[in-house]
Amino acid sequence: MTNHKNMPEIKIGLVAVSRDCFPVELSRRRRKALAADCHKLKLPLTEVETIVENEADVLKVLKEIEDKGLNALVIFLGNFGPEGPNTLLAEKFGGPVMLAAAAEETGGDLHAGRGDAYCGLLNTSYSLGLRQLKVHLPEYPVGTAPEIARMIEEFVPVARAWLGLKSLKIFSFGPRPQDFYACNAPIKPLFDLGVEIMENSELDLYDIFLKAAASPGIKAIASDMSKELGTGNTYPELLEKLAQYEVALLSFMEKNLGAEKYGVFANKCWPAFEPYFGFVPCYVNSRLAARGIPVACEVDIYGALSEYLLTCVTELPATLLDINNTVPADMYEKNQKKIGDYTLTDLFMGFHCGNTASCHLLNPVIKYQLIMHRLLEPEQKPVITRGTLEGRISPGQVTIFRLQGTAEAQFRSYLAEGEVLDVEPESFGNIGVFGIKEMSRFYRHVLIEKRFPHHTAVGFKPAGRSLFSLLQMLGLKEIYYNQPASLPYPTENPF
Repeated sequence: MTNHKNMPEIKIGLVAVSRDCFPVELSRRRRKALAADCHKLKLPLTEVETIVENEADVLKVLKEIEDKGLNALVIFLGNFGPEGPNTLLAEKFGGPVMLAAAAEETGGDLHAGRGDAYCGLLNTSYSLGLRQLKVHLPEYPVGTAPEIARMIEEFVPVARAWLGLKSLKIFSFGPRPQDFYACNAPIKPLFDLGVEIMENSELDLYDIFLKAAASPGIKAIASDMSKELGTGNTYPELLEKLAQYEVALLSFMEKNLGAEKYGVFANKCWPAFEPYFGFVPCYVNSRLAARGIPVACEVDIYGALSEYLLTCVTELPATLLDINNTVPADMYEKNQKKIGDYTLTDLFMGFHCGNTASCHLLNPVIKYQLIMHRLLEPEQKPVITRGTLEGRISPGQVTIFRLQGTAEAQFRSYLAEGEVLDVEPESFGNIGVFGIKEMSRFYRHVLIEKRFPHHTAVGFKPAGRSLFSLLQMLGLKEIYYNQPASLPYPTENPF
């Protein structure tokens, strides 16, 4: 688990609304029942006492929200509700908002006890359009108190990611490598989302590393690394250098967050890095990811952003992997019992050098990076290419995700849920055999057709529902997923 210091702590305000020609007590009673069910689920929710009937009430609610330190809002239609004040509140609040409406409770009280919130939500949706507001609407946003409490539970990770995004700064170091045009990162879409970026050179990175040499925290961090690695600490003499790099990044982030609250990195990590720093940075990247501070490889700015959103949604360290290679047929046949009903083309291997947090690896070990060693130290004993954290990715459910700013400065995104299978990859690096239903079609008609890069952010639990809701709140028009065989892609050959 992350330590939550690099993401928001959600405090939801529950606000009931009431139309003046309906009983206000109906909204109050239903709000209290809903709050009680939310507390049973241990949700971070506070009732707002003022019920919104008019614009003057909106001002009272905003003051109450400020006084109670609330940063997310559920606007609850206990009855029909006044659509003007409802949406004015959402607009003036400015944070993440969810809308829900009360279902009628009993056929024995459809005179004084009928609220018509089912109808009122339609008017509210029209008013949202007039104000050009994006809010979270559950798939069926009408229900009883226990049902809406579950909807609010699903809203919590969406609100956390939305708030994290709006107070995020991305620190990049170095230009994108020439051979990685796919990591194209136009800056304008970041500002459209409300994300700040601070771009720096590799020389800046080397400078802060050298200046961290005298830091008193280096030995303590090296000791912590040793404890984390255990028997995987194959290069103990390397740890203080790695600790110096960790100190440098964390110190830089602390000094340069400025007006923002949260930070992530997208850093150039090869080939010039190794001769100057004397190691590969992968293990340090994995440690920062474990603290909720993703460090994307190869200056992948949108990769870092995607990792951060997954971290906020799942509250687990995310990682960045290449959608890397196919699974050989003989490996598939040998492991058929473990693979189950996945087809061969549903499978691929996710790989990167060694940036995945140790909590998501089986038997992690510090090693040297084979590909960089071929390039930088051919036929020599590894020295400057040491520092990866290798290991098989732990089996379990995963979500792959990417939010990408395109070359045309537009946004598109994909998400798919699947699993890492309990299959030995028989290869090197951070690596695992991934199973995603209909992956071959998804690969062809989304990843290739829509020109997504080779990096994917990986979250270690199902997160598609939350991410889809978040992307809708952000106003994305292009959201892709792995469609079932019964639902062809627009570009799929029908013959």
